[in-house]
Amino acid sequence: MSRLIVASNRVTDIDKAVQSGGLAVALEDALQRGRGLWFGWDGTTVDEDASLGIKLQQHNGIRTATIPLTRRDYEEYYLGFSNRALWPTFHYRLDLAHFEHAFLEGYRRVNQRLAQSLAALIEPDDLIWVHDYHLIPLAEELRQQGVKERIGFFLHIPFPSPDFFSAIPDHAWLAEVMFAYDVAGFQTTSDAANFIRYVVENAGGEALGDDRVRAYGKTIIARAFPIGIDPDSVFEMAHTPEADAHMARLQRRSMANMFVLGVDRLDYTKGLPGRMRAFRRLLELYPDLRKRVTMMQIAPPTREEVEAYTDIRQELEGLSGSINGEFGDFDWTPVRYIHRAIPRATLAALFRASQAGLVTPLRDGMNLVAKEYVASQDPEDPGVLVLSKFAGAAEDLVEAIPVNPYDTDEVAVALHTALTMPVAERRERYESLIVRVRKNNVTRWRETFLEALRSAPVERAS
Repeated sequence: MSRLIVASNRVTDIDKAVQSGGLAVALEDALQRGRGLWFGWDGTTVDEDASLGIKLQQHNGIRTATIPLTRRDYEEYYLGFSNRALWPTFHYRLDLAHFEHAFLEGYRRVNQRLAQSLAALIEPDDLIWVHDYHLIPLAEELRQQGVKERIGFFLHIPFPSPDFFSAIPDHAWLAEVMFAYDVAGFQTTSDAANFIRYVVENAGGEALGDDRVRAYGKTIIARAFPIGIDPDSVFEMAHTPEADAHMARLQRRSMANMFVLGVDRLDYTKGLPGRMRAFRRLLELYPDLRKRVTMMQIAPPTREEVEAYTDIRQELEGLSGSINGEFGDFDWTPVRYIHRAIPRATLAALFRASQAGLVTPLRDGMNLVAKEYVASQDPEDPGVLVLSKFAGAAEDLVEAIPVNPYDTDEVAVALHTALTMPVAERRERYESLIVRVRKNNVTRWRETFLEALRSAPVERAS
């Protein structure tokens, strides 16, 4: 059996990562069963003259190999090209994109160094699975090191339309290095189509059918592999005695008997200010809901060294204070804004306790919060998912109430529909949604990708 090597930007403490969800949950079983290795940055920065050697560790049956970054690497590769150039561009926010030659050079330099470190650990017939926008050139750098094993890539964020992708300096190089992979995976069919369209229109490529695309003298598979969750574990977390206690405490401490819940990292792609404005509009349009509904927005901090994130935090704090000042009373707080991480078990209980889940990103690769909200519900009395049509999850979760997050009134009306929906319709929507969430779960995502990688034709010369 081939050994699986996972490469991602960051490798965190395995035990903590599994508890908090994310990539560790998705890949834990495969890494354990296949003598797997997880490779990436350890999250630390060191001086330029410090050792950048690999640190090997064993965690719960999973071997990790990590290296630090220098402060310069962190600023140019991570904060710079990855998060000031690629992240906003891939999320259609060219107004926030910042391009500098030093950022691109840092991005290339770090990917080259990572490849040099990883190549020394690769054994014959290993399967290498590279994750996300930080590491797009990693396969090309590994090929330069003589690695001939199959390498797959999965992009967790959207792939933009060709005109947006073309705004990136050296976009042609960025597209070409994708063809060092054997399989390029995307969250949605739209993302895969955007990539293929760029290659055909800008690189003289050819779509060959069966998700194969040829350019730069190479043929790769470019396909959608929508990521999922483990719905059974989420349901269990939402239906424990501890979850029941959380729900009872919530009801005791609030005059409201209905709750709208949003859970997102503090990021300008998530549409959080627009979400609060829509809740304000809900209270304006439907005054009978005042003192009956409370909005809870949980937004843990992220990338606080990027200026745009400081701006959105200040905007949200201002909006929540303004709404509470305008509509609140001594016995009712309309908006509860929490700027810190909440344990997954607590979140599952809050999902279950909320009559509406509000997931309104301006653009998102998938958005697993939408799927976790569905999985947490009480089948007999489920809440209603209000979902941005620009989230990748909207391609699959068609029974949610779709909204345009840029249209404040539309979101407000959708919230009213969700909060007043008869139980029979809520159950009908839930039953269809949970079937989809269970079908396209995290195990299926992982296994379909790895099967595509194992069976991908290899054109490289021996």
